[in-house]
This record gives sequence, structure tokens and C-alpha cells, in this order.
Amino acid sequence: MGTNSFLKVLPEMVTFVRVAELGSFSAAADLLGMTPSAASRQVKRLEKEIGVQLLQRTTRQLRLTEPGAEAFARCRELVLAAQGAMEIGQQFAAGPSGLVRISAPKAFARRVLHAHILEFLRRYPDVDVQLIVADRDVDPIREGVDLVVRLTTKPPEGLVARQLMPVAHILCASPRYLAAHGPIEHPGDLTAHSCLSLGEHERDNHWRFGKSEGGDEAEVIVRGRYVSNHSEVRLEGALADLGVAVVPAFVAQEALDAGSLVRVLTGWEYRGNYRGHAYVLYPPNRFMAPKCRALVDHLTSALSASSSGRAPPRTGSRPAA
Repeated sequence: MGTNSFLKVLPEMVTFVRVAELGSFSAAADLLGMTPSAASRQVKRLEKEIGVQLLQRTTRQLRLTEPGAEAFARCRELVLAAQGAMEIGQQFAAGPSGLVRISAPKAFARRVLHAHILEFLRRYPDVDVQLIVADRDVDPIREGVDLVVRLTTKPPEGLVARQLMPVAHILCASPRYLAAHGPIEHPGDLTAHSCLSLGEHERDNHWRFGKSEGGDEAEVIVRGRYVSNHSEVRLEGALADLGVAVVPAFVAQEALDAGSLVRVLTGWEYRGNYRGHAYVLYPPNRFMAPKCRALVDHLTSALSASSSGRAPPRTGSRPAA
């Protein structure tokens, strides 16, 4: 390929990147405003110019070949650089502007992100935010989402991960339940109580603990009348006096502040599988849009401050579900 001959296949490179990202000629064609057959012809032209097969096509899926994966990485960097060039004006304008699409799990979106996004919108009047609530792993590349919040102990490879805050699970129950069923002073006492567990995996009713101060450990098998894999459902079960629930601390905080729930076993740390940190994830991009960078910086600053004890901003009303 000659020195400048790549110029004639720049549109084909863009189409190839979108097809590879979305895994579909039809989806890429819809995004680019062309027909699937036109998208297929463009990829074939690029393959002819490069001299290798980039995609393996079957009736069910598309898969990058080994040289296709190498070409995708290079072409995608080119596309990102072009997008960055188009956004240079924002960097020299009065401030960030445009729409940011961010996804997050329901409970975290409602009880943590919502208040800080309201504050962000007040601070950046030229930026709009679409908050997508989804209790599943959203793929920012395939689904066209700018930022993804995920609660995990290990962020996925291939994405930039900025830590927002630690996520600890705690045990809580209503004062009425404890008054009727007696105190809980040691993890072993839980065997005599109704406990609200997750039920996603076989050992989710095996609750492990470590002493907050000292090396003592304990594991108990709990049972209860209500099992749910959603933290807010377990919280509402505890509020309904059904037993002791294990939930993320941020889910229980409002009820704890109101006195409708109290913490149980405060001297012990719950060490189950559902711990870690909240991260904001996004594709690696040296040319990150100012609107996205502003929101990432705002959330990392605000949530690191709130997790260290500073109060979150007031919203003026209870967040909507």
C-alpha cells in the first residue's frame, strides 16, 4: 500500500471498527446510516487492500481473525483520534458540553449516584446526563454507553477502571424483630434467627465473618423465610420484620439514619463473596471527551470524599426508583 493510499480506505476502516465492536453488519449499518450489504462491501474492500481476512463470517456470528484483531486495534485508535479531533473545540470553549450516557446497578444508581449527578448537572449546565439503570454487566463498546459503573473485586480487562468507593456489606434488622427474637452477639447466634440471604449460589447461605479487631473468624449456615438476589428486596424484608438481612452499607444507610433498622454484629466484618469497590469503567481512549472526563472526575472526587466520612449533597427529595 502506497504512502497515501490508506486515505481511500478511511471510511472502510470506520465501518470495520463499528462492525467489530457491535458484532453485526446490520447493527453497524444502522449506526452508520447505510445498508448491511454496503457495510459488508466496505469491509471486503478493506480486506482486499490490506491483503488478509479480517473477519470470519458464519450464519450466527462474526469473529475477528488474528490479523483482524491487530487491524481492529490500530483502526480503532485511528477512529478514536478522529473523534478526539472533532471534540477539540470543547476543550477551548467555555466548558464541557453534550450528552453523557452512564449506566449503573439499580440500588447504587438510586441511593448513591443520583444525588451526585444532580450536583454535577448544577455545576455543568451545558452537559446532559442519561442515567441507565441496569442490574447486569453493560458493555460500553457494544451498547454505546460512555461510562459504566460496576461493583466488583476485579475490574474487567480491556477497560479503564477508576475506583469510586469501597462497597462493604453489613447485617441489619428492625428493632421490632430483635425485640421479639432476642439479641445477636456472636455469628453463631444467627442460626437461631431468620436470615435474608441472596440465594444465587449454593453457598450463599454460608455467612463468613472476621473479627474487626483480632484474628477470630466464624462461618455459619443461615436459614430464613425469604431469599432474594436483590439488595433492596432484602432491605424491605428486614423493614417488614422478617429477619436479619445482609445488604451493602449504602443500601441500608437511609434506614439506619431513620432508626427503622439497626446494625447487627458491629464488631464483626462480613466476608462473603459480594464485596469490593465501585468502579467507573470506560474504553481506553487518549482522546476522552471533556464532558465524560468532567463527570468521571466529579464522581471520583465526590464519592471518595463521602466514603471518607463527608456528607453527600442533598437532593431535596427522595430519589426515584
